[in-house]
Amino acid sequence: MKILLIRFSSIGDIVLTTPLIRCLKLQTNCEIHYLTKKSFQGVLAHNPYLHQIHTIEKRVKEVLPTLQKEQFDYVVDLHHNLRSQQVKMLLRSQSLTFDKINVQKWLMVNFKINRLPKVHIVERYLATVAQLGVKNDGLGLDFFIPSKDEVAPTNLLFEAGFKADTPYIAFVIGAAHATKRMTSEKIIELCRAIPLPVLLIGGPTDVEAGKMIAANAGAHVVNTCGNFNLNQSASLVRQARWVISHDTGMMHIAAAFQKEIVSIWGNTIPDFGMYPYYAQNVQRNITVEMKGLGCRPCSKIGFEKCPKGHFACMNQIPNEAVLKVISS
Repeated sequence: MKILLIRFSSIGDIVLTTPLIRCLKLQTNCEIHYLTKKSFQGVLAHNPYLHQIHTIEKRVKEVLPTLQKEQFDYVVDLHHNLRSQQVKMLLRSQSLTFDKINVQKWLMVNFKINRLPKVHIVERYLATVAQLGVKNDGLGLDFFIPSKDEVAPTNLLFEAGFKADTPYIAFVIGAAHATKRMTSEKIIELCRAIPLPVLLIGGPTDVEAGKMIAANAGAHVVNTCGNFNLNQSASLVRQARWVISHDTGMMHIAAAFQKEIVSIWGNTIPDFGMYPYYAQNVQRNITVEMKGLGCRPCSKIGFEKCPKGHFACMNQIPNEAVLKVISS
Protein backbone atom coordinates (compact mmCIF):
# COMPACT_ATOMS: atom_id res chain seq x y z
CA MET A 1 0.00 0.00 0.00
CA LYS A 2 1.28 3.46 -0.94
CA ILE A 3 -0.01 6.49 0.97
CA LEU A 4 0.44 10.24 0.58
CA LEU A 5 0.14 12.37 3.72
CA ILE A 6 -0.54 16.09 3.31
CA ARG A 7 0.37 18.74 5.86
CA PHE A 8 1.79 21.91 4.35
CA SER A 9 2.70 23.78 7.53
CA SER A 10 3.87 24.64 10.13
CA ILE A 11 6.65 23.26 12.35
CA GLY A 12 4.45 22.34 15.31
CA ASP A 13 1.58 21.01 13.21
CA ILE A 14 3.96 18.78 11.27
CA VAL A 15 5.66 17.46 14.42
CA LEU A 16 2.19 16.60 15.74
CA THR A 17 1.65 14.31 12.74
CA THR A 18 4.67 12.14 13.60
CA PRO A 19 2.80 9.58 15.75
CA LEU A 20 0.51 8.94 12.77
CA ILE A 21 3.53 8.52 10.48
CA ARG A 22 5.17 6.02 12.83
CA CYS A 23 2.02 4.03 13.61
CA LEU A 24 0.98 3.91 9.98
CA LYS A 25 4.39 2.62 8.89
CA LEU A 26 4.95 0.08 11.66
CA GLN A 27 1.40 -1.26 11.73
CA THR A 28 0.69 -1.51 7.99
CA ASN A 29 4.19 -1.57 6.45
CA CYS A 30 2.96 0.82 3.77
CA GLU A 31 5.12 3.16 1.72
CA ILE A 32 4.57 6.67 3.07
CA HIS A 33 5.10 9.85 1.10
CA TYR A 34 4.61 13.31 2.62
CA LEU A 35 3.63 16.55 0.88
CA THR A 36 4.58 19.79 2.61
CA LYS A 37 5.95 23.25 1.90
CA LYS A 38 9.62 23.41 0.99
CA SER A 39 10.40 25.67 3.94
CA PHE A 40 9.26 22.94 6.36
CA GLN A 41 10.97 19.98 4.69
CA GLY A 42 13.68 19.97 7.34
CA VAL A 43 11.19 19.07 10.06
CA LEU A 44 10.77 15.64 8.45
CA ALA A 45 14.04 15.24 6.56
CA HIS A 46 15.48 12.63 8.97
CA ASN A 47 12.29 10.74 9.77
CA PRO A 48 13.09 7.05 9.07
CA TYR A 49 9.44 6.10 8.57
CA LEU A 50 9.03 8.22 5.43
CA HIS A 51 9.84 6.91 1.96
CA GLN A 52 9.86 10.30 0.22
CA ILE A 53 9.08 13.96 0.95
CA HIS A 54 7.50 16.07 -1.79
CA THR A 55 7.53 19.85 -1.49
CA ILE A 56 5.93 22.91 -3.01
CA GLU A 57 6.77 26.60 -2.86
CA LYS A 58 3.25 27.89 -3.46
CA ARG A 59 1.23 25.83 -5.93
CA VAL A 60 0.31 22.15 -6.14
CA LYS A 61 1.08 22.10 -9.87
CA GLU A 62 4.79 22.36 -9.00
CA VAL A 63 4.79 18.72 -7.91
CA LEU A 64 1.61 17.32 -9.44
CA PRO A 65 3.22 15.32 -12.31
CA THR A 66 5.50 13.56 -9.80
CA LEU A 67 2.61 12.75 -7.49
CA GLN A 68 0.45 11.42 -10.34
CA LYS A 69 3.18 8.96 -11.33
CA GLU A 70 3.18 7.43 -7.83
CA GLN A 71 -0.40 6.09 -8.12
CA PHE A 72 -1.20 6.33 -4.41
CA ASP A 73 -3.74 3.98 -2.87
CA TYR A 74 -4.73 6.64 -0.33
CA VAL A 75 -4.30 10.34 0.16
CA VAL A 76 -4.54 11.29 3.85
CA ASP A 77 -5.36 14.98 4.08
CA LEU A 78 -4.19 16.34 7.43
CA HIS A 79 -4.38 19.97 6.34
CA HIS A 80 -7.87 20.19 4.83
CA ASN A 81 -7.59 23.42 2.86
CA LEU A 82 -8.05 24.43 -0.76
CA ARG A 83 -4.59 23.20 -1.80
CA SER A 84 -5.06 19.79 -0.24
CA GLN A 85 -8.53 19.52 -1.76
CA GLN A 86 -6.95 20.22 -5.12
CA VAL A 87 -4.43 17.41 -4.63
CA LYS A 88 -7.18 14.92 -3.76
CA MET A 89 -9.27 15.97 -6.75
CA LEU A 90 -6.39 15.70 -9.24
CA LEU A 91 -4.89 12.44 -7.93
CA ARG A 92 -8.27 10.67 -7.79
CA SER A 93 -7.08 8.24 -5.12
CA GLN A 94 -9.15 7.15 -2.16
CA SER A 95 -8.89 9.86 0.46
CA LEU A 96 -9.21 10.30 4.21
CA THR A 97 -9.64 13.82 5.54
CA PHE A 98 -8.89 15.32 8.94
CA ASP A 99 -11.71 17.19 10.70
CA LYS A 100 -10.36 20.64 11.66
CA ILE A 101 -13.38 21.35 13.95
CA ASN A 102 -13.53 24.89 12.56
CA VAL A 103 -17.12 25.41 13.69
CA GLN A 104 -16.25 24.57 17.29
CA LYS A 105 -13.21 26.85 17.17
CA TRP A 106 -15.31 29.68 15.69
CA LEU A 107 -17.87 29.35 18.47
CA MET A 108 -15.12 29.46 21.08
CA VAL A 109 -13.33 32.47 19.57
CA ASN A 110 -16.40 34.55 18.79
CA PHE A 111 -18.91 33.60 21.49
CA LYS A 112 -16.80 31.77 24.11
CA ILE A 113 -19.09 28.76 23.70
CA ASN A 114 -16.91 25.74 24.38
CA ARG A 115 -17.94 22.81 22.19
CA LEU A 116 -14.33 21.77 21.62
CA PRO A 117 -13.68 18.04 22.00
CA LYS A 118 -11.52 17.17 25.00
CA VAL A 119 -9.19 15.27 22.70
CA HIS A 120 -5.65 16.16 21.66
CA ILE A 121 -5.10 16.88 17.97
CA VAL A 122 -2.71 13.90 17.79
CA GLU A 123 -5.62 11.61 18.69
CA ARG A 124 -7.76 13.29 16.05
CA TYR A 125 -5.03 12.88 13.44
CA LEU A 126 -4.86 9.16 14.27
CA ALA A 127 -8.65 8.85 14.09
CA THR A 128 -8.36 9.98 10.46
CA VAL A 129 -6.63 6.69 9.56
CA ALA A 130 -8.47 4.42 12.01
CA GLN A 131 -10.26 2.61 9.18
CA LEU A 132 -6.85 1.38 7.99
CA GLY A 133 -6.49 -0.49 11.27
CA VAL A 134 -4.05 2.01 12.77
CA LYS A 135 -4.02 2.51 16.54
CA ASN A 136 -2.08 4.82 18.83
CA ASP A 137 1.05 3.07 20.14
CA GLY A 138 1.34 5.50 23.04
CA LEU A 139 4.96 6.44 22.27
CA GLY A 140 4.35 10.16 21.78
CA LEU A 141 5.90 12.47 19.21
CA ASP A 142 9.06 12.00 17.13
CA PHE A 143 11.80 14.44 16.22
CA PHE A 144 15.05 13.15 14.74
CA ILE A 145 18.29 15.13 15.00
CA PRO A 146 21.16 14.06 12.70
CA SER A 147 24.48 13.59 14.50
CA LYS A 148 26.04 16.48 12.59
CA ASP A 149 23.57 18.87 14.19
CA GLU A 150 24.06 17.82 17.80
CA VAL A 151 25.32 20.83 19.77
CA ALA A 152 27.28 20.69 23.04
CA PRO A 153 26.17 23.59 25.27
CA THR A 154 29.59 23.75 26.98
CA ASN A 155 30.84 27.01 25.43
CA LEU A 156 27.48 28.68 25.90
CA LEU A 157 27.49 27.82 29.59
CA PHE A 158 31.10 29.05 29.95
CA GLU A 159 29.99 32.29 28.28
CA ALA A 160 27.35 32.63 31.00
CA GLY A 161 29.95 31.98 33.70
CA PHE A 162 28.94 28.42 34.58
CA LYS A 163 30.55 25.00 34.53
CA ALA A 164 29.90 22.71 31.58
CA ASP A 165 27.63 20.37 33.54
CA THR A 166 25.41 23.10 35.04
CA PRO A 167 21.69 22.49 34.43
CA TYR A 168 20.19 25.22 32.25
CA ILE A 169 16.85 26.60 31.11
CA ALA A 170 16.02 26.70 27.40
CA PHE A 171 13.71 29.69 26.91
CA VAL A 172 11.94 29.60 23.54
CA ILE A 173 11.19 33.29 23.06
CA GLY A 174 9.52 33.26 19.65
CA ALA A 175 6.14 32.39 18.15
CA ALA A 176 4.57 32.99 14.77
CA HIS A 177 2.27 35.75 16.05
CA ALA A 178 2.97 38.54 18.54
CA THR A 179 -0.09 37.77 20.67
CA LYS A 180 1.37 34.31 21.39
CA ARG A 181 4.61 35.84 22.73
CA MET A 182 5.47 37.54 25.99
CA THR A 183 6.89 41.02 25.46
CA SER A 184 10.67 41.32 25.55
CA GLU A 185 10.35 43.47 28.67
CA LYS A 186 8.43 40.74 30.48
CA ILE A 187 10.90 38.07 29.37
CA ILE A 188 13.76 40.23 30.70
CA GLU A 189 11.97 40.59 34.03
CA LEU A 190 11.43 36.83 34.23
CA CYS A 191 14.98 35.93 33.19
CA ARG A 192 16.47 38.23 35.84
CA ALA A 193 14.73 36.15 38.51
CA ILE A 194 15.80 32.74 37.19
CA PRO A 195 18.68 31.30 39.26
CA LEU A 196 20.02 29.03 36.51
CA PRO A 197 21.74 29.85 33.22
CA VAL A 198 19.24 30.65 30.48
CA LEU A 199 19.76 29.93 26.78
CA LEU A 200 17.41 31.97 24.59
CA ILE A 201 16.16 29.79 21.71
CA GLY A 202 14.76 31.24 18.51
CA GLY A 203 15.12 31.60 14.77
CA PRO A 204 16.26 34.41 12.46
CA THR A 205 13.17 36.52 13.23
CA ASP A 206 14.03 36.46 16.94
CA VAL A 207 17.62 37.71 16.64
CA GLU A 208 17.04 41.34 17.62
CA ALA A 209 14.71 40.45 20.48
CA GLY A 210 17.24 37.88 21.70
CA LYS A 211 20.06 40.42 21.64
CA MET A 212 18.02 42.96 23.57
CA ILE A 213 16.87 40.43 26.17
CA ALA A 214 20.37 39.02 26.73
CA ALA A 215 21.85 42.52 27.04
CA ASN A 216 19.39 43.51 29.75
CA ALA A 217 18.56 40.31 31.63
CA GLY A 218 21.94 39.51 33.18
CA ALA A 219 25.18 37.70 32.40
CA HIS A 220 23.54 34.31 33.01
CA VAL A 221 21.39 34.79 29.88
CA VAL A 222 22.89 33.81 26.51
CA ASN A 223 21.26 34.59 23.17
CA THR A 224 21.41 31.73 20.63
CA CYS A 225 18.65 33.08 18.36
CA GLY A 226 19.65 32.92 14.71
CA ASN A 227 22.95 31.19 15.50
CA PHE A 228 21.68 27.66 15.01
CA ASN A 229 19.42 25.83 12.58
CA LEU A 230 16.24 24.09 13.71
CA ASN A 231 17.94 20.78 14.50
CA GLN A 232 20.74 22.45 16.43
CA SER A 233 18.29 24.49 18.49
CA ALA A 234 16.33 21.29 19.12
CA SER A 235 19.57 19.71 20.38
CA LEU A 236 19.95 22.50 22.96
CA VAL A 237 16.33 22.04 23.99
CA ARG A 238 16.82 18.28 24.35
CA GLN A 239 19.68 18.78 26.81
CA ALA A 240 17.97 21.45 28.93
CA ARG A 241 16.77 20.87 32.50
CA TRP A 242 13.58 22.83 31.86
CA VAL A 243 12.05 24.32 28.73
CA ILE A 244 10.01 27.52 28.90
CA SER A 245 8.04 28.02 25.70
CA HIS A 246 5.16 29.85 24.17
CA ASP A 247 2.58 27.98 22.07
CA THR A 248 4.96 27.30 19.20
CA GLY A 249 6.67 24.56 17.22
CA MET A 250 9.66 24.18 19.54
CA MET A 251 7.26 23.45 22.40
CA HIS A 252 6.13 20.34 20.52
CA ILE A 253 9.73 19.39 19.72
CA ALA A 254 10.49 19.63 23.45
CA ALA A 255 7.54 17.33 24.14
CA ALA A 256 8.94 14.85 21.60
CA PHE A 257 12.00 14.65 23.86
CA GLN A 258 9.73 14.16 26.91
CA LYS A 259 11.11 17.37 28.45
CA GLU A 260 9.71 19.17 31.46
CA ILE A 261 7.97 22.18 29.95
CA VAL A 262 6.48 25.38 31.24
CA SER A 263 4.12 26.32 28.41
CA ILE A 264 2.99 29.95 28.43
CA TRP A 265 -0.26 30.76 26.65
CA GLY A 266 -1.44 34.16 25.44
CA ASN A 267 -4.33 34.63 23.05
CA THR A 268 -4.59 30.90 22.22
CA ILE A 269 -5.78 28.23 24.64
CA PRO A 270 -4.80 24.62 25.37
CA ASP A 271 -8.45 23.66 24.84
CA PHE A 272 -7.83 23.89 21.10
CA GLY A 273 -6.08 20.54 21.61
CA MET A 274 -2.47 21.45 20.82
CA TYR A 275 -0.85 21.43 24.25
CA PRO A 276 2.39 19.42 24.77
CA TYR A 277 1.77 15.77 23.91
CA TYR A 278 3.80 13.09 25.68
CA ALA A 279 4.13 9.33 25.64
CA GLN A 280 1.45 7.36 27.45
CA ASN A 281 1.43 7.87 31.24
CA VAL A 282 3.91 10.76 30.98
CA GLN A 283 2.88 14.30 31.94
CA ARG A 284 5.67 16.86 32.27
CA ASN A 285 3.96 20.05 31.17
CA ILE A 286 2.92 22.88 33.45
CA THR A 287 0.47 25.25 31.74
CA VAL A 288 0.67 28.93 32.61
CA GLU A 289 -2.23 31.05 31.37
CA MET A 290 -4.60 33.83 32.43
CA LYS A 291 -7.95 32.11 32.77
CA GLY A 292 -11.17 34.06 33.07
CA LEU A 293 -10.39 36.82 30.58
CA GLY A 294 -13.53 37.60 28.61
CA CYS A 295 -11.53 38.37 25.45
CA ARG A 296 -9.60 35.11 25.38
CA PRO A 297 -9.20 33.34 23.01
CA CYS A 298 -9.34 36.20 20.54
CA SER A 299 -8.14 34.01 17.68
CA LYS A 300 -7.40 30.37 16.94
CA ILE A 301 -4.01 31.48 15.58
CA GLY A 302 -2.95 34.96 16.66
CA PHE A 303 -2.49 38.64 15.76
CA GLU A 304 0.41 41.04 15.39
CA LYS A 305 -0.98 43.10 18.27
CA CYS A 306 -3.66 42.75 20.92
CA PRO A 307 -7.07 43.66 19.42
CA LYS A 308 -8.08 45.21 22.75
CA GLY A 309 -4.82 47.07 23.28
CA HIS A 310 -4.16 45.83 26.83
CA PHE A 311 -2.54 42.43 26.07
CA ALA A 312 -3.74 41.23 29.47
CA CYS A 313 -3.42 37.56 28.50
CA MET A 314 0.37 37.91 28.64
CA ASN A 315 1.01 41.06 30.67
CA GLN A 316 -0.97 39.84 33.68
CA ILE A 317 0.79 36.46 33.94
CA PRO A 318 2.71 36.52 37.24
CA ASN A 319 6.37 35.59 36.96
CA GLU A 320 5.95 33.62 40.18
CA ALA A 321 3.84 31.05 38.30
CA VAL A 322 6.88 30.18 36.18
CA LEU A 323 9.56 30.59 38.84
CA LYS A 324 7.74 28.29 41.24
CA VAL A 325 7.95 25.45 38.74
CA ILE A 326 11.59 25.73 37.73
CA SER A 327 12.72 26.25 41.32
CA SER A 328 11.11 23.01 42.50
